[in-house]
Amino acid sequence: MKDNKFNFCPECGSKNICTKNSGRKWVCPDCGFELYNNTAAAVGLLIQNKKGELLFEKRAKEPRKGFLAFPGGFCEPDESGENAAVRECFEEIGVRPLSVKYICSYPNTYVYKDVVYKTCDMFFTATLPAGAQLKAEESEVSGFEWVGVKSAEDVEKIPLAFVSAKNTLLKWLETK
Repeated sequence: MKDNKFNFCPECGSKNICTKNSGRKWVCPDCGFELYNNTAAAVGLLIQNKKGELLFEKRAKEPRKGFLAFPGGFCEPDESGENAAVRECFEEIGVRPLSVKYICSYPNTYVYKDVVYKTCDMFFTATLPAGAQLKAEESEVSGFEWVGVKSAEDVEKIPLAFVSAKNTLLKWLETK
């Protein structure tokens, strides 16, 4: 699949497969196969230290390798956003949060290996245990940065991987 297009039907192998809805649906007129590329649910966590700085991960892989993102990732089947936030936090930074609290959600576009995925990114604040030691999941995270975010100008200076994180930071600033 390149640019959300199949060359052959995954069910019958026909070359007549049709891409519809801007690469979000595929239909084979020969066997009736239908596939939808629905929106994926993802989570991100805003974690503050005692100085009020926010924790960012430096992405270790594409998409947007080297850019900053919040700890987080995709929800698993049959998993709530809150449970995904706790799991992803533990997987990516090696610490299980004491609490998570929903802030907001924003749509996002996630391009991976020439396939465009639309996501609904849910963001949470999280509290870590006192003295927690961060341990990066090396396949996902190449490092951590604590960044002070006090204004929209600060947000603009951060090399963020995803627009949903930028929108969340701006909303978060409004509530402070």
